[in-house]
Amino acid sequence: MAILAVQKVSQTGLAPAYLAADVAGDEWTNGGRSMLHVKNGSAAAVTVTIDSVKSCDQGFDHDVQVSVPAGSERLIGPFEPRRFNNASGRCKASYSAVASVTVAALEV
Repeated sequence: MAILAVQKVSQTGLAPAYLAADVAGDEWTNGGRSMLHVKNGSAAAVTVTIDSVKSCDQGFDHDVQVSVPAGSERLIGPFEPRRFNNASGRCKASYSAVASVTVAALEV
């Protein structure tokens, strides 16, 4: 599992750096304004699963799953810390496949 550095968007602009998605998943520090940007360069859709560690306001503990179509990208988030942060204060994402998938953790 990789720990992603959170890159902060600013008024002067940000050219985000992307890393290959880790087969064991990725984590990043979440203060409630972070998002995960996923680029899928493969020929098939990839499902990104964000681990929910506590129940939502409806009382259910369910993960968030987002399909990223082939050759497409998705900006996922933000993530409410109470629901998505693990004991280390980080969100965790896992992927149905990682070939040709790159990710960046961003904060606005």
